[in-house]
Amino acid sequence: MFTGIVEELGEVAEIEHHGDAARLAIRGSTQGVSLGESIAVNGVCLTVTDLGEGTFAADVMGETLDRSGLGALIPGAPVNLERSVRLADRLGGHLMQGHVDAIAPILSRTPSAHWDQVRIGLPTAISRYVVEKGSIAVDGISLTVSAVSPPHAADAWFEVCLIPETLKRTTLGTREPGDIVNLEVDVIAKYVERLLTGEVSQ
Repeated sequence: MFTGIVEELGEVAEIEHHGDAARLAIRGSTQGVSLGESIAVNGVCLTVTDLGEGTFAADVMGETLDRSGLGALIPGAPVNLERSVRLADRLGGHLMQGHVDAIAPILSRTPSAHWDQVRIGLPTAISRYVVEKGSIAVDGISLTVSAVSPPHAADAWFEVCLIPETLKRTTLGTREPGDIVNLEVDVIAKYVERLLTGEVSQ
């Protein structure tokens, strides 16, 4: 589990493509990192399979490449990194699994003196889980939804507001309209839906 509080901006050091899979080498702090532990890379839970001097490697399955933005990464690309939460840690964001529910484009960003307002496309498959003032993970960053398009809008969207600390410490500081981001909705909403309807989300 993760909380969406990005610990470090890392960098893709190398990508090896193996047909329907890939191996990522990520440059970042490896102090205290162990083989087999989970690290969220842009919100995707990956298992550390190798450790180098200031780098760690992870194997990425085809399913993960298809369902997230990891397949579009190139060497040198910045990535948000978060190690898995410990039971003694503060829950600074919200509970996240590192399982991407959808990808979507950034539609617009409006800077102001002290924060940026970012509008992101909202795929139909997850729109029912996104509510104003609720939580959502964007590229592994726990954010509060500040606005949502009206129900059944043809081009659905949601907005988040980014404070200077988020702009400085995460990839959202440099993301532009058209860039694709990973989205993970609040897992509690999915559990509630299953309990009330008996249906499994797609």
